[in-house]
Amino acid sequence: MKKDTGFVRIAAAVPGTKVADPAENAEEIIKLTEDAEAEKAGIVVFPELALTGYTCGDLFFQDTLYDAQIRALGDIVNSTLRKRVTVVVGMYVRSEGALIDSVAVIRKGKLAGIVPKTYLTPGERRWFAPGGSWDVIDLPGSSDQFEASCVPFGPQIFHDEVSGLSFGIEIGSDMNSPVPPSAALTLRGAQVILNCAAQPDGMRAPMQRAESVKALSARLGCAYVYCGAGSSESNTDLMFSGQTVFAEAGEILHEGKRFSAGNNIEFCEADFRSIDFIRAHDTSRAGCRESIRGIDEIYFTDIEPVRPVNDGEKLFRTYERSPFVPDDPAEADAVCEEVFSIQTNALAKRMKSAHCTKLVVGISGGLDSTLTLLACSQAQRIANHPAGSTITVTMPGFGTTDQTYQHALDMMRLLGTDMREVSIVKSVTQHFEDIGQDSDNHDVTYENAQARERTQILMDIANQENALVIGTGDLSEIALGWCTYNGDHMSMYGVNGTVPKTMMRRIISWIIRDKLTGENADPKFSKDNGKLAETLQAVLDTPVSPELLPPDLSGEILQKTEDRVGPYELHDFFIYYTVMHGMGPAKLFMICRSAWGEEYDDETIKKWLKNFYRRFFTQQFKRDCSPGGAQVGPVSLSPRGGWQVPSEAQVTQWLRELDF
Repeated sequence: MKKDTGFVRIAAAVPGTKVADPAENAEEIIKLTEDAEAEKAGIVVFPELALTGYTCGDLFFQDTLYDAQIRALGDIVNSTLRKRVTVVVGMYVRSEGALIDSVAVIRKGKLAGIVPKTYLTPGERRWFAPGGSWDVIDLPGSSDQFEASCVPFGPQIFHDEVSGLSFGIEIGSDMNSPVPPSAALTLRGAQVILNCAAQPDGMRAPMQRAESVKALSARLGCAYVYCGAGSSESNTDLMFSGQTVFAEAGEILHEGKRFSAGNNIEFCEADFRSIDFIRAHDTSRAGCRESIRGIDEIYFTDIEPVRPVNDGEKLFRTYERSPFVPDDPAEADAVCEEVFSIQTNALAKRMKSAHCTKLVVGISGGLDSTLTLLACSQAQRIANHPAGSTITVTMPGFGTTDQTYQHALDMMRLLGTDMREVSIVKSVTQHFEDIGQDSDNHDVTYENAQARERTQILMDIANQENALVIGTGDLSEIALGWCTYNGDHMSMYGVNGTVPKTMMRRIISWIIRDKLTGENADPKFSKDNGKLAETLQAVLDTPVSPELLPPDLSGEILQKTEDRVGPYELHDFFIYYTVMHGMGPAKLFMICRSAWGEEYDDETIKKWLKNFYRRFFTQQFKRDCSPGGAQVGPVSLSPRGGWQVPSEAQVTQWLRELDF
């Protein structure tokens, strides 16, 4: 049985409108509705006044146009009798002697409801009156074609009781008001807002409109679909482009093409279950509900189940492979700069609060300790402490390779730190003798004894120097529990605790380009920026490894972390959508296939997803006593507010959902 994923596919359809010809327009709307049905859309949205055209002017007052529109509406209603798609189309109605710019919602051969426009532009007031409170309406002249009596009319939310989907409607310039109708609609539970619009274009108008849609979706915590009138509406004074925008929770998911000569239809999915998850964390909504004007005047209209997207369907919506770092290079650099600034300034503040000037860092020559060292060096500059206030300790052991050892020495020297070297071979060998551990038995005891010995050395040096031990562990390792309890798991402060592995790479790359080699390079960053840049690049090119097992016969790294736990690029994807969106395993598998299907086959994704869940649940006990560190990204697994779950929670249900 296919599972409901919490996605609904929405089509934004822009017909090639013939102004003042409702019959022709209805034909185009029906064609586009059939296209939406063929692509298994749950909802298809058309522009404002799509039945007549937005620019009819004083023809709106003519009975001929109005009656033709009602007949055209009947054709559309009847065409949906055997379709599963819900049609949302702009029209106007007569009510109590006034003309009202409205939107009709059509489902399975019936008018489910009509929503009036709330806020009119000065030009629109020539023809239309604003909508009032909720009522019912009859459409005279329609009874011979379709049932259109006692139709719900007014502000309303259309609710599918089966899936839990609720959507509301606002029209055109409604979205630009200080308190748009969508504010009340979303506070009453609408996860999706559909805007049927006909707003003319001008310089920067489409860009500003897209930003408004994005901002509304963020502020209201909803999915927002904007569908504007096409270029066929254009006249002597106004130009329309057929702009379509899909946004969700502050992210633009898709923008359709503009200035299409004929019909155009764009598709994207709204994740209404994710919206519910996000809202459950927003405690301000209850207070807003008590203060918003008109919230009690919204009517709930139950509709037949809207077609969901099932787990076997391909999505139109795309997902960034690295959700923690934007795809756009300029935006990614800005994120890296912000994260590094938070890391370093927070560490400088921690030193001040602890009344100490010295930091102790264990340097392995790997990715995590490299970023930690860079952050410590920058924090010392912020605090006006000399570079030598950072004590760097390299502790070669059984698995240390010449390559990583040299990387460690080069970075320590180039950054001007207080360099120290303490081999752990002798002390760990003695420890093995003390506890009866065979040094040829490369089991978990063999590995963890080395990690704990290194932590002991760092802690004791910190005591000697009145310093803080700065941890190197990152978010990805913390999520998977890929650390030795009371070994590298522990420190006095963790600068990388909310930085995922994929972001670490981007930050170090940004430091190479911006701090060391770019036009804004800081000549005081190190003793030799060119050499440091080469070393950092070599670190990025080295496989991630704890180096707790001896190297191979050629001296190369034998123990590669991603061979054991899986690719970090997948795990960071899993972490983000599990914590930030509350996605279950089946849905997470589905979107991972969409994002990573060209790189990994289904069995590989499922294998590492199962491993993620096992480790994420069973390693919670390590997170229960994790060190402090400023949150720099959207995800924190700190037990002090970031991620609060019991260590005893069972993973059974999550793994069971992947048994398909």
